[in-house]
Amino acid sequence: MFRNNYDGDTVTFSPTGRLFQVEYALEAIKQGSVTVGLRSKGYAVLVALKRNADELSSYQRKIIKCDEHLGLSLAGLAPDARVLSNYLRQQCNYSQLVYNRKLSVEKAGHMLCDKAQKNTQSYGGRPYGVGLLIIGYDNSGPHLLEFQPSGNTLELYGSAIGARSQGAKTYLERTMDEFLEIDDADALIKAGVEALRQSLKDETLNTDNLSIAIVGKDVPFTIYDGESVAKYL
Repeated sequence: MFRNNYDGDTVTFSPTGRLFQVEYALEAIKQGSVTVGLRSKGYAVLVALKRNADELSSYQRKIIKCDEHLGLSLAGLAPDARVLSNYLRQQCNYSQLVYNRKLSVEKAGHMLCDKAQKNTQSYGGRPYGVGLLIIGYDNSGPHLLEFQPSGNTLELYGSAIGARSQGAKTYLERTMDEFLEIDDADALIKAGVEALRQSLKDETLNTDNLSIAIVGKDVPFTIYDGESVAKYL
């Protein structure tokens, strides 16, 4: 049987129980530039490689702030990430206005999952072609979530998504016991930058293509770009 008999929409299963449109969306994540996330007992960090289409264009934004305690990094289709980040920002504002409390990071992940999963159950739509690493800090401490277009979210100690991300994942697995015990924010960021370097082939990190974000106790979600990342190179 031919694959294209079953990949015309998101609601038709193949005879082997697969949803090919969802699998194609997962492949779209691998086309984006790599982004790394990790957390320790006190902080969560995102480190991302920015790309520009050509010499005359600006670099793509890779990290998006959703609230003072929550933000994300993307790999895949940036317009899809914009839709999801706007939705998450609305939910954060709603929680603050109605309940007078910050949206928990776990709840934020579940909300994104529900929104994405609906696109795998109805005709006329498509899965979001983007993967997200979400970091935040709430009453239970720092969190790192990985969002997938299938509607699945995992909470992790460290992760990497995007092109050639396996090198960064392997490095994080090897050094997990070390970065989990880091109490210093700058040291955790440097560990993330080193993990990102493991996934680079011909590129060199500099102040133009590196983007960093951190959140923690008494540290609101903060993005570092440009010259502010120089001390971590």
